[in-house]
Amino acid sequence: MSKISKHEKPEEFTLTRRKLISRFGALGGILLTGCDTQFYKPPISRGGLIGMADTLTMASQRMLMSNQQLVQEHDVSEITENFPVWNQSDPDDEEYQRLKAGNYVDWRLPITGLVNNPISLSLEDLKHMPKRTQTTMHICEQGWSAIAQWTGAPLLSVLQAAGGIKPEAKYIMIDAYGGWYEGYDMFDVVHPQTILAYGMNGKDLPLGNGAPVRLRVERHCGYKQLKFIKSIQVVSSVEGFGRGTGGLNSDFGFHWYAGA
Repeated sequence: MSKISKHEKPEEFTLTRRKLISRFGALGGILLTGCDTQFYKPPISRGGLIGMADTLTMASQRMLMSNQQLVQEHDVSEITENFPVWNQSDPDDEEYQRLKAGNYVDWRLPITGLVNNPISLSLEDLKHMPKRTQTTMHICEQGWSAIAQWTGAPLLSVLQAAGGIKPEAKYIMIDAYGGWYEGYDMFDVVHPQTILAYGMNGKDLPLGNGAPVRLRVERHCGYKQLKFIKSIQVVSSVEGFGRGTGGLNSDFGFHWYAGA
């Protein structure tokens, strides 16, 4: 796989946010009567009332967010002191521990699957891409919330660096060190606040919050903010990943769509 040059400019990328959104019929709003259902329905529907609730919740929230509104961004004075470290804080993974010992110099992020130019990015590659800094609230399904400032590369820019996605692409699947994996559809991928964060509160991302890189998909609850990212694969279907529901959390009963 080829490596992105730090000298490439954003305008050289062939995939724009407008093109990607419009190709999936989301520009200007989601039509619930349309034929492309992925924007208002989980990839795998659960049965009974809970499955109906999944779809109705996702459909209503997606309609309200059809213009890709931004979530609230806060003043730095509101940043939470001692931002919580929740769940996995240091993966018991031999490869990860080796990368951590080397200060992540050898860490690489493969972008593969349904992209036109598969690549492998270093941490420095990400830092030389267009960046975004946002101060947002992390909302945990366990009942707590906290505010932090995140800096990183928009996920869309990463796909642009891989030459853009192929027409049959519908989801990205992200693997993380420690065995975690999660899926996201293109509606969330192209959102300006969906970033691969390598910085937190003006410093490098700390170990307990997912070093060297974590996902921030700000319109979702905390369990979709995957830490310790290992790889990204663009796919047409979530089948073949775990139990085939679209992520580890949904494999074990959580909602696949965790819009907050």
